[in-house]
Amino acid sequence: MIKHRKEPLQKIKQRRDNALAALVDRVPYIKFMGIHFDRRGDELTAIMAFDDKLIGNPILPALHGGATASFLEVTAVIELAWAQAWQRMENDEVHTAAMAAERLPKTIDFSVDYLRSGLARDCYARARINRSGRRYASVHVEAWQDNRARLFAQATGHFLMPQYGG
Repeated sequence: MIKHRKEPLQKIKQRRDNALAALVDRVPYIKFMGIHFDRRGDELTAIMAFDDKLIGNPILPALHGGATASFLEVTAVIELAWAQAWQRMENDEVHTAAMAAERLPKTIDFSVDYLRSGLARDCYARARINRSGRRYASVHVEAWQDNRARLFAQATGHFLMPQYGG
């Protein structure tokens, strides 16, 4: 009987971080927008670092609505892809190198509710998957700045999920 040595926790964390980085690096727009992801276990928080290019109304100043919508949509897509990748990684079906070749979910529709002006500061968002099947997924995303209880935008999206294994 062969005994498998358990992989060190730090090595597991590094593999997961590398897989997330491979997933995010596939979309140059994410880097252009200044978005990165903080991973705690299987939970992701998207962070959009403030930059002057994101301002839509310089008088307030307030974030451009398109920048807000993009931030929410990117958060939803990466959450869906990460949830699938997480499950497949835990089952040893996919490795970091394979993450770069996998297809991302495609947006069917995306509806944004602008609750208040996004101010000239960093933004945070988390997505919650309401339903995810083999072909279709529904996601809700919430974005805030200083206080998570005071959302400045939220969105609901529906996505076509990529098919794996032929």
